[in-house]
Amino acid sequence: MTDSATTGLGEKQRYDFNKLQKRLRRLTGDAIADFGMIEDGDRVMVCLSGGKDSYTLLDILWGLRLSAPIHFDIVAVNLDQKQPGFPEQVLPNYLSGRQIPFQIIEQDTYSIVKRVVPEGKTTCGLCSRLRRGVLYRHAAEHGMTKIALGHHRDDILETFFLNLFFGGTLKAMPPKLLSDSREHVVIRPLAYCKEKDIDAYARIRAFPLIPCNLCGSQENLQRQAMKEMLRDWEKRHPGRVETIFKALQNVAPSQLADRSLFDFGALESLRGHGIQPVKETISVVDLRLLDRQEDRRIQDCG
Repeated sequence: MTDSATTGLGEKQRYDFNKLQKRLRRLTGDAIADFGMIEDGDRVMVCLSGGKDSYTLLDILWGLRLSAPIHFDIVAVNLDQKQPGFPEQVLPNYLSGRQIPFQIIEQDTYSIVKRVVPEGKTTCGLCSRLRRGVLYRHAAEHGMTKIALGHHRDDILETFFLNLFFGGTLKAMPPKLLSDSREHVVIRPLAYCKEKDIDAYARIRAFPLIPCNLCGSQENLQRQAMKEMLRDWEKRHPGRVETIFKALQNVAPSQLADRSLFDFGALESLRGHGIQPVKETISVVDLRLLDRQEDRRIQDCG
């Protein structure tokens, strides 16, 4: 992929960028394949906030679409929440220049948040819920079959530790999610990608970024603490963060203590019957319980 943002790079910089781009494309493709995120004929709504993550998601998906063995459509969708100072022409100008189909939703959720949330309190939680509701409705009205969000590996791990430390649950952000209404499928194609790679990619591609703090909200201090904790671990123990992420894909319910996921009472019936593998399954009912309130419990700002 060549454009004015990359043509000025030196030979070594171009080589490094090509490696970075290939890595992001490969990891995104792997996540899509592993979780069956996109199917032939899908109409994918890429939620574009103007931040580095959503820009990178759109850029990578747009490139993969051109070489994919299946056909799917991409529509970039931005929600203009009427925040004071929001540069409303930035995204339309960028998307028009790239010839990417897009839709802009205008809904004043900012005023609702400012009216409901006390001064000095973080607005991210309510803002996220309102935004999600608007986007879900838009997806239904415009025939979108998948809703793509820009959360990456680090977001997933930060959410895991937020829920562990503050929520008392072992849960994170799933790469693929069915909404509470069973109407929408949400996908996170960047689930395998590192935030530092996305940072580097966005800088080189020179995306016209829009800051997330136009509303004046306080930073999500708990999430920032998780981010710093993971960075410190990776600095002192290289590879630890990747190991933790792999653990999310290698869960053994029989080695935990959740009776809804594993039938500990049935173990007695296996005594004296020789060594047999214990089947660890999650029933449809359990899946519904796990999915319930997923959207409301995820703590994210983006």
